[in-house]
Amino acid sequence: MTLLEQFQLWLASMWPDWAAYITPAIVGILVIIIFVLTMVMVIIYFERRFMARFQIRLGPNRCGPEGILQPIADAIKVLFKEDIVPAKGDKLVHWIAPIVVFVPILMIFAVVPIHKGAILVDLNVGIVYVVAISSLSTVGIYMAGWAANNKYALISALRTIAQMVSYELPVVLSILGVVLMVGSLSMNQIVDSQSIPFILLQPLGFIIFFLGTLAEMNRCPFDLLEAESEIIAGYHIEYSGMKFALFYLGEYGHAVAYSCIITTLFLSGWRGPLLPPIIWFLIKIMVVFALIVWIRSTIPRLRVDQLMAFAWKCMLPMAVINLFIVAAEVLWLPEVFPWIMIAVNFAFACALVLLWSKLFVLGGGRVEV
Repeated sequence: MTLLEQFQLWLASMWPDWAAYITPAIVGILVIIIFVLTMVMVIIYFERRFMARFQIRLGPNRCGPEGILQPIADAIKVLFKEDIVPAKGDKLVHWIAPIVVFVPILMIFAVVPIHKGAILVDLNVGIVYVVAISSLSTVGIYMAGWAANNKYALISALRTIAQMVSYELPVVLSILGVVLMVGSLSMNQIVDSQSIPFILLQPLGFIIFFLGTLAEMNRCPFDLLEAESEIIAGYHIEYSGMKFALFYLGEYGHAVAYSCIITTLFLSGWRGPLLPPIIWFLIKIMVVFALIVWIRSTIPRLRVDQLMAFAWKCMLPMAVINLFIVAAEVLWLPEVFPWIMIAVNFAFACALVLLWSKLFVLGGGRVEV
């Protein structure tokens, strides 16, 4: 029984039936909002300090001890900025778009288990829910580009949609590999099944999922929406004030959400020795995000043609091959010998990566239009 169900039973004995169901929902929503906003401020500060070490500088160090209050200062600054709407833009869609981008990110956390039974809703199709809800942000991005009445914003929105749709396919196929091994779509069941973290059993699936989520988060080296030399600030160029802050929160909220999903699918979630489960969960989230920042600090941005070719000519075929390999192992390899599966999958992962690095070329040279 989850904590939410226990809370509902307690309320049912104290309050009317309608309150017993509405109150836990409101409490759950508030907990998710507080958790996401807190984690966003933490990872913004962490990213600035971590990147500063790569760039041989100090990072934020003025606002609060060691600059720890800098994210709060930034939030206050954005709240006091003027909200400007293009005169010929679609004002209603311009207002709704940031909400459509940000709200689905909050909804993802409803099915993320941070402890045994500590989950807002334990859906038996939890991972399908995550894939479906995360796709809704694409609609908000297109709305933002369209409502701005700015050709650069619209081009950026269309480019971002193409990128997110292209990388959604290998991401879903890598998830299917996990589902085949677990035999369930429940997020709780996925964590419970990981006596050995799936990053060891499915290294290629982890690489594909991780790179695919980087593209869906628009993080470097897939951050084409922020290619200032081509499309200035991207689809949110005409946004300011609190509306821009929602896009900013959405970007980092995506990073927190996908770090949680990666932790759940491949790093055995909250499971770990000695420390409390919630501490293990937070440590794994920060390790995943540190890897994201590391990549941002060291790898340059891809060209748009390279980015699309990487999705369709590299990621998608490898995701299909990985799915067939996992399916064959589930059918024929005994479950009592997981180390055989680890050795075989690492060998396949190394062979496939080396094969594509030798035979597959993204293209180079100068491109002129």
